[in-house]
Amino acid sequence: MDQQLLSRTAAAMVAKGRGVLAADESAGTCETRFKSINTPCTEENRRAYRGLLFTTPNVERFISGVILFDETTRQKTDDGVLFPDYLARKGILPGIKVDTGAKNLALCPGEKVTEGLDGLRERLAGYFKAGCRFAKWRAVITIGAGIPSHTCLYANAHALARYAALCQEASIVPMIEPEVLLDGDHTIERCEEVTEATLRATYAAMAAHNVSFEHLILKTSMVVSGKANARQAGVEEVAERTVRVLKRTVPAAQPGIVFLSGGQSDVSATAHLNAMAAMKGLPWPLTFSYSRALQNPALNAWKGQAANACAAQKAFHHRAHMNGLAAEGKWKPELEKAAA
Repeated sequence: MDQQLLSRTAAAMVAKGRGVLAADESAGTCETRFKSINTPCTEENRRAYRGLLFTTPNVERFISGVILFDETTRQKTDDGVLFPDYLARKGILPGIKVDTGAKNLALCPGEKVTEGLDGLRERLAGYFKAGCRFAKWRAVITIGAGIPSHTCLYANAHALARYAALCQEASIVPMIEPEVLLDGDHTIERCEEVTEATLRATYAAMAAHNVSFEHLILKTSMVVSGKANARQAGVEEVAERTVRVLKRTVPAAQPGIVFLSGGQSDVSATAHLNAMAAMKGLPWPLTFSYSRALQNPALNAWKGQAANACAAQKAFHHRAHMNGLAAEGKWKPELEKAAA
């Protein structure tokens, strides 16, 4: 465990005005997204698409790291440079998704637990050699009638903690992602309650497994109304409730927090981040680790055609720029209109 390397990596991940691109979609998720633009989900198309994102000129001004999928660590740019090496040369930290997905939790109908601990120590050693300096593990928490259960919260917290300890042992910064899904008709009050319970369980497990809070990054969902709820909370309420939960549960020693977009629209995710980052007296920096909220405009501009690569890169650069401003509390809606 190289504590100096872990400290440098964690600090770089949440550097001022920069955030993390989540480009760790599985082939199945990529297929769904590529279908939306009528593009076959071949390995070459996945390589070409991710390559155009990574090679976007000057995007390193706003992107501090990229979460890769296993396949992507072995793919190359058009010039023949492995993606992790290319990103590192550009000043962007390569990261890696290491869980193997959420599976049905036994005796807990409607709930999931994330798997992937078997062989993880050996896989982490390989990813470190490949240049990956941080990792990600996602847990899925569903709000519904009688759920989440105590069993679900603590099963996922236990897995997150074991993963985090193995990462730190390997000198890889663990990004923990206990995501409370926005699917459902629950109120924002219920989301706040579940988010707090989830984070309390998560950090209790971290402490029990001797995980160093100084070398840990939280990737969290925001406290929002359920997608099907009639009352959708406004930006300020989302920001207030989210930060309140974080202050109650996340140690001040932690280097920073990144947010997932969780199905929010591109601009909504930016606006919510901006409102939180603009708050005074926060004990940690707040920034983004978005997937769809960063990629959607680029994907729609690309349409699977090499001729559209420049337009796609322009769209990606704009969203990265907007979220970089939001991470400093400097974003304004007029900036979106100016670019339209």
